Amino acid sequence: MDPYYLPWNVLAAEVTVGIGSEGWYLDEAADEDAPDRSFAVEVCFATPFNSPPVVHLGLTGFDIDQCSSPRLTLTVASVSESGFTALLTTWRSSRVYSATFQWLAVGA
Repeated sequence: MDPYYLPWNVLAAEVTVGIGSEGWYLDEAADEDAPDRSFAVEVCFATPFNSPPVVHLGLTGFDIDQCSSPRLTLTVASVSESGFTALLTTWRSSRVYSATFQWLAVGA
């Protein structure tokens, strides 16, 4: 089959991580001059793509300590045919207890 005419595949799901997730430490208090703190989330596709798809992320919920500013970023760190890594990052005194995001992967 000509690769220019392969049908599009679309996969999507929602992920929630937080203090119950192994390795989570974004809820720990940090000094104002401490380095950024990140938590990587490995997502495996139910069906692999033929090549790395385009992945879109959307933050849909979070639980952040009320005594500090709500600082949280969500980025795609890497993408392969079989999955991707999402990176949740906070900094300074922010304490994040949980985060929920939805993802959408589109590719052939």
